[in-house]
Amino acid sequence: MRDAVFLATMLLLLPLAVARPFVGILLWSWISFMNPHRLVYGPAGPMPWAMMVFAATLLGCLLAGEPKRLALNAVTGLIFTLMLLFTFTTIMALGDPTAVWAKWQFVEKVLLGLLLTASLLTERRRVHALIWVMVISIGYYGVRGGIFSLLTGGSYRIWGPDQTMIFDNNHLAAAMLVTLPLMNYLRLQSRNAPVRIGLAAAMCFTLLATITSYSRGALLGLAAATVILWWRSTRKVVTGAVLGVVLTGALAFMPAQWTERMQSIGSYDADASASERLVLWGISLKLALANPLSGSGFTGPYNRQVVDTVAPDGPARAVHSIWFELLGENGFPTFFVWVTMTLAGVYYTFRIVSMTRRRPELAWAYDFGRMAQVSIVAYLVSGTFLSLSYWDFYWTLLVVIAATHTLARQVVKAEERANAVGWRKRGVAAPSPAAGALEEAAAVAVTAAPGVPRPLAKRPAVAR
Repeated sequence: MRDAVFLATMLLLLPLAVARPFVGILLWSWISFMNPHRLVYGPAGPMPWAMMVFAATLLGCLLAGEPKRLALNAVTGLIFTLMLLFTFTTIMALGDPTAVWAKWQFVEKVLLGLLLTASLLTERRRVHALIWVMVISIGYYGVRGGIFSLLTGGSYRIWGPDQTMIFDNNHLAAAMLVTLPLMNYLRLQSRNAPVRIGLAAAMCFTLLATITSYSRGALLGLAAATVILWWRSTRKVVTGAVLGVVLTGALAFMPAQWTERMQSIGSYDADASASERLVLWGISLKLALANPLSGSGFTGPYNRQVVDTVAPDGPARAVHSIWFELLGENGFPTFFVWVTMTLAGVYYTFRIVSMTRRRPELAWAYDFGRMAQVSIVAYLVSGTFLSLSYWDFYWTLLVVIAATHTLARQVVKAEERANAVGWRKRGVAAPSPAAGALEEAAAVAVTAAPGVPRPLAKRPAVAR
C-alpha cells in the first residue's frame, strides 16, 4: 500500500515539475534529502527518482524559458570551481576507476542541481518553500524518532533510511541538529498559531531524537549550537531559560547506558573508536601530503592499495571527518575552495543580519540569517567526526543563504534609490551611509549616558 501511494504521488507530481520548474526543484530536493523511496517495499523503491525528477525539471526549464540567467555570487562561483577541481582530482585518482567515477558522477549531479536551484531562487516565496521542504525532509525522521524514543525510554538508537547518506545514526543526528534552527526560523515566521505550536513540538521531538541517537559528535555539536543560538537570540534571558529547561529534561530522560557512552568523550584516548579515528585522520593527511594537488581521489582512503602507499596495514575505511575526508580525497586546492564556500556562507549571514536589522519588511531574512549561523556551526562541529563532506543538504543551505542575501540587498538598494530620489526632489543632498552610521552611533552614545533612559530593543516585526 505504501509503495502504491508513493508511486501514484510521483506520477502526479512529475508532470507538475515539467509545468513549473521550481516545483521540480522542490520535488528533487525532497527526494534527495528525505529519500522517501527508501521507505517503501516494492518496485518503486529502486527506481531512479532523483534522475527522473531532474530530467523533468530541465524539460520544464526549456519550456518555461527560465531561469533567465544563472545566479552569480560567491557560493555559486565556488560551486562551479569545485566541479572543475573534482573532475581534475578524479582524473588523477589512485583508486578503483569504477568506484571513483561513480562518486564523481554523483557529486557532479548534485552540484549541477545546486546551480539550477540557485538560479530559480528568485523571490522570498521560493526561498521559504525550499526551507519548508528541507525541514519536512529531515524533520520527519526527527519527529518519528523522538516519539519512538519517548515510548521506549531512550533505550534504542535512532537510524535513518537504508542506502542513504543519513542512514548511520551519527549522520542522522547531525542532519537533525542542522535542521533544528531552520525549524525555529519557520516558527518565528509563521502567522498561524497551530503551525507555530506544531513546529515547537517538532523541535522538541527532533531534539530528543538527536540525543537518543547516542552520537557523541552530535552531542558536541548540540552544545556548540546551543551556545550560538543563545548568543544570536534577541531575548537572551527567555531563550536561556527555555533552552536550559528543555535540555535538562531531555538529558535527565536518558538511561544510564547513554550517560556512560557520553562520558567516554573525556577519555577518548582509552576509547578504541576514537583512537582509530585519529589514525584515519593521520592517514588522510599523509595521502594529501603525498599528493598535495589532487589527493588520492574519490574513495582513496577506502581503498586498501591506496592506503598502503602511505600507511601499510593501516585502516582503509570511512575517515569520519568532513575536513580530513575532503583533504585526503581531493588535496589542498580543492580543500581550500571547499572551506571558502562555507566562509562565504558565513559572511553572507552576517551581511544579511546587518542589512535587515530594524527593517520590518525584511524580518524574514533577519531571522533566517541568525538561524543559518546556528545550522552552520552545528554542521561544522558535528561534521568534524563524520564523513559528510559532500552532503547536498548543507550545500543547499549555503545556496539558500546566498539567494537570501541577494534578495535582501535588492530590497535595500531599491529603498536607497527611492530615498535618494525623494531627497533630490526636495533639492537636498541625500545623507551618505557613513553619516547615517555616525548619527546612529551618536544616538546610542547619548542614550547610554547616565540619567538618560535607554530605548527597549525590539525584534523586527514579522512582515505580514
